[in-house]
Amino acid sequence: MWSDNPQRRVLLAATLFAGLALASPARADTAGPTCATPLDLIRLANPLPHLAQKVAAGDPITIVAIGSSSTSGAGASSPAANYPSRLSIELKRHFPKVSFTMLNRGVNGEEIGDMLARFDSAVIAAKPDLVLWQLGTNSVIRGHQLGDHGLLIREGLAKIRAIGADVVLIDPQYAPKVIAKPDAESMVTLISATAKREDVDLFRRFEVMRHWRDVEQLGFDTFVSPDGLHMNDWSYACMAKGLGNALAEAAQRPVMSATALSHVMP
Repeated sequence: MWSDNPQRRVLLAATLFAGLALASPARADTAGPTCATPLDLIRLANPLPHLAQKVAAGDPITIVAIGSSSTSGAGASSPAANYPSRLSIELKRHFPKVSFTMLNRGVNGEEIGDMLARFDSAVIAAKPDLVLWQLGTNSVIRGHQLGDHGLLIREGLAKIRAIGADVVLIDPQYAPKVIAKPDAESMVTLISATAKREDVDLFRRFEVMRHWRDVEQLGFDTFVSPDGLHMNDWSYACMAKGLGNALAEAAQRPVMSATALSHVMP
């Protein structure tokens, strides 16, 4: 039962999130280094009210993961090792009494416009409770202008909002073939600014992976496939662990300002 004291609620929420981050094993379930990511990199800015309602009621939850090769699982050793598959396992650990249906709608090579063209059939028709939208990488790789990307993202978000689903955007991967492109950082900034403007959540994959490289001092060969672009089994598993923790916390978070909670986060 949450206290009526606002400061008490803040402290309890921070404690909950710290507990979630430590709830699963210290390693991803694949060989590799310890999977540990700072809470401030994975925490979502907003609660997930629709997901929270479903979790509280114990109702079945449908999640659509839409995107390109990072979602379909390029670089993974098998479909079971891609991030949506691993995320299903993580969410089941957090909510063992809830039934999750994870629909992988990733298609290799697609850009935002390609995804929008199939949004009605690939996303809306499934009547999801949560949409995970991974985007931006292929436009960067191909050197396309960023001009209308913000507008296209907002168009997709409007479609998701119209069915009452929660949404989390996922930005590009921090990988050699991505960061070599001059517009990589600009795309990350555009997606972040759009998420903030539209008041939707963003999983900052680019910063999480940069942390692995710059702070954890992991070589790219640890978390990027030999092609220099796609993630591998370890990084998909570690991403799913962080995203699972973030979703679980946001789905159980009392409604309060992100600013208030930030004062008590590590």
